[in-house]
Amino acid sequence: MSTLNVDALVGNTSANAITVRGEGSATTSLQQGLAKVWCNWDNDATGIVDSLNIGSFTDVGSGASRLVYTTNMGNATYCIATSSVHDGGSFVCVVSIDHDTPPTTSQIDFDLMQTINDTRQDTEMNMMQVTGDLA
Repeated sequence: MSTLNVDALVGNTSANAITVRGEGSATTSLQQGLAKVWCNWDNDATGIVDSLNIGSFTDVGSGASRLVYTTNMGNATYCIATSSVHDGGSFVCVVSIDHDTPPTTSQIDFDLMQTINDTRQDTEMNMMQVTGDLA
């Protein structure tokens, strides 16, 4: 097996034209398939546990968080995946985008909602990942 050592990959056709062969004959854009932002944060105590492309975290209130990106997204229509864990009770919490504050190219606000009575709840482990184009 040979090893390829490089500091940068640039497509022949254009800088963002690198594709990866997937299953069968399908190809996937390398740039589109990469996570541009991810974060694991504790809204109950410690703030950011670990992250990529997160410049700051703000505890906006009980069960509410704001994450600000280090490098902005190219537009506000990116894709966000989330999950949450709360170990202080017998209920499930859901991380959802704050419906009063839509995502922008520079930040995103989340509501951490308790599903049993639809109220905000600080949770110990929240996770998010963003895919889309960076600015």
